Amino acid sequence: MKKYLSSYWIRSAFFSILQRFSVTLFGLINFIVLIRFSLSKEQMGTWSLFLAITTIFETTKSGLLKNAHIRYVSTSDVSDEKTTIASSSLLINASISILFIGLIIFFSGSVSTLLHTGADLGTTLLWFIPGLVCMVFFSHMEAIQQSHLDFKGVFAGYFVRQIVFFTLILGTALLRIPFALPWLALYQSFSIALGTIVITLYSRKYLIGRFNPSKLWIKKIFNYGGYIFGSGLLGNIFASVDQFMVATFKLSNAWVANYSAAAKLNQVVDIPSYAAAEVLFPKVSKASIDEGKEKVRYLYEKMVGILMAFTIPTAIFVIIFPKFVILLIAGKNYMEAAPILQMYMITGLLRPMQNQGANLLNSIGKARLCFIINAISLGGNLVINYICLSNLGFYGSAVGTMITCLLGAICWYFIIKRQIGAVLPTMARHVAEYYKLFFTYAKGFLSPQPSGK
Repeated sequence: MKKYLSSYWIRSAFFSILQRFSVTLFGLINFIVLIRFSLSKEQMGTWSLFLAITTIFETTKSGLLKNAHIRYVSTSDVSDEKTTIASSSLLINASISILFIGLIIFFSGSVSTLLHTGADLGTTLLWFIPGLVCMVFFSHMEAIQQSHLDFKGVFAGYFVRQIVFFTLILGTALLRIPFALPWLALYQSFSIALGTIVITLYSRKYLIGRFNPSKLWIKKIFNYGGYIFGSGLLGNIFASVDQFMVATFKLSNAWVANYSAAAKLNQVVDIPSYAAAEVLFPKVSKASIDEGKEKVRYLYEKMVGILMAFTIPTAIFVIIFPKFVILLIAGKNYMEAAPILQMYMITGLLRPMQNQGANLLNSIGKARLCFIINAISLGGNLVINYICLSNLGFYGSAVGTMITCLLGAICWYFIIKRQIGAVLPTMARHVAEYYKLFFTYAKGFLSPQPSGK
């Protein structure tokens, strides 16, 4: 076992996938507790919008800082330079968070009105400000861990965050204490604070104890991460645009709850894809510099093949049995979400190729191209969603998102083919190889073993 865990790929993939799985699993369990025992459909819609807003901010900020931090630190051999990079990244991190907190203080009420949530959404955002402060340090330690190709502390930090939040909401439900959305925001803040302590303890060996940012490195991070920041912002808005448009069109955030239920289940399929992106990014960054396009193409095709081997059977099962999955997870009050889930799963069949494509362009220094693609995709999604919502009603946003994602996947394929020469037949061959390997192991495991004499 020790031999296998000494491999970068096995070790990193193990902790990264474990981290992603634990986040999604606890997110799903928390979702079940809230949706079945605690929150009304209207409250669930408001909570979903809160999570969408805060997730867009945090993942977008991470796109600006973490990728640049990892790329520059992992390719530098100078200790003082690594410290300067980390310090510059922390300064930018804190500055962006302060700006976002200011926007919440002054405009959260207007956002609540626009999305038809009364005062609940604005109040919940205000109560989450302590969590945003803690996230500055949590995300910084996460970048430090991954820039040193270490994923154990990231898993530990996220696991503590999830288990603490789960314990708090389960305790509240068991004690039959009435749920209030602002209290959920405080629970989130407290869990992030404990997770920050844990990930910091794991990161101590990488901390020098000096804070020496420089204008040069701040500029470099912005130059490298600026397009990634914009691309991440557009991509994250794209991921939640259906919920925001439904909230705006239907004048009731109860409709959002159905979309949120489908989206939460859809995230399960994406666990391997996002975990793989974190493992692959530092390796592709180094390969693009040291080994050239052929190595980058090999890594991309191999990873997409692995991911599609996981996602295809899962997506097909959900497409065939959407009502069973919705009933099992969300309950009979959310059966309207079944067709939405089906449409999301259709796009999930090709999503690994698209997700890894965006990650690859960023890692080989083509962030501007990735930004342009995401900008066009978001613009097309908004237009198509508007048309579909206006003509098809409630399910229009899901239809629009499915159409946009399928068209986007086709475009991404030809762009990646042009950039690195990756082709679909090679990816399909990798998928077939992994299925063959799986069935070989399964056959050997299930075959009767000869009895010893």
